[in-house]
Amino acid sequence: QVQLVESGGGLVQPGGSLRLSCAASGSIFSITSMGWYRQAPGKQRELVAIITSGRNTNYADSVKGRFTISRDNAKNMVYLQMNTLKPEDTAVYYCNAQIGVRAFWGQGTQVTVSS
Repeated sequence: QVQLVESGGGLVQPGGSLRLSCAASGSIFSITSMGWYRQAPGKQRELVAIITSGRNTNYADSVKGRFTISRDNAKNMVYLQMNTLKPEDTAVYYCNAQIGVRAFWGQGTQVTVSS
């Protein structure tokens, strides 16, 4: 089992920045990848960014060049630096950890981009 706790969401103006953090605990040595997903009202949950145990990364086209995912294995943390935020980035952001095909999720953190 893996427990995930997100933090760092909030209200930001368009063009602003936020950094999301996710603290992992439990069977962290078995995690194969970690990532961030988001779900806007009335929409399906979608992948934002993923980072593997080998630190390979992948991003949704909509956030490439604006968001950066990183992990600190010593602290069991994964981060999402979000720059040049747009209103369409408004969503609940969820931290994800994979152990093979098993998925673990945090409770989510709200990000609202609005003037």
